[in-house]
Amino acid sequence: MGSPIIEGYLFAWKKNQDYGAKLVSDLSEDQMVAQPAANPEAPSNHPAWVLSHLNVYHPVICSIIKGESFEDPKNHQFGMLSKPEASRDIYAAKQDLVDSYVNGHEEIAKLLSHSDDSIFSLPTKLERWKNIMPTAGTALPYLMFNHENGHLGQISAWRRIQGLPSV
Repeated sequence: MGSPIIEGYLFAWKKNQDYGAKLVSDLSEDQMVAQPAANPEAPSNHPAWVLSHLNVYHPVICSIIKGESFEDPKNHQFGMLSKPEASRDIYAAKQDLVDSYVNGHEEIAKLLSHSDDSIFSLPTKLERWKNIMPTAGTALPYLMFNHENGHLGQISAWRRIQGLPSV
């Protein structure tokens, strides 16, 4: 058996993978971009944007696990400065978004399963994050759980606003 810490990460990460896929499994392409409160100043984080946004971070997480440098996701088309758009043509098809989400999770899980606890001491290679997340030990739990779970919760709340059942 490997590290109990990494085993815990893998367990929670798989739960997120399954939950994220279930949250959109019954949605149509049009529902993926529905804006229940389409305020141009504060557009709703609809499922297409959330999955697009989370998928931006999977290569970042892989790079952190490997101890490699990576591009700042801040200015990515679906990075933290982006806003959800109601236009369907901005986003990949629903199945492509889900496939990317699942594949990203599986790639990260594979990297983690072949790692040991020493990865948590690796420095974070993004200058902007060095003061707040100086090591993989601080960056990984934030990105994999706090950040991702917050956005999955947005899809869950969005579903309720749409009158859809919980998953």
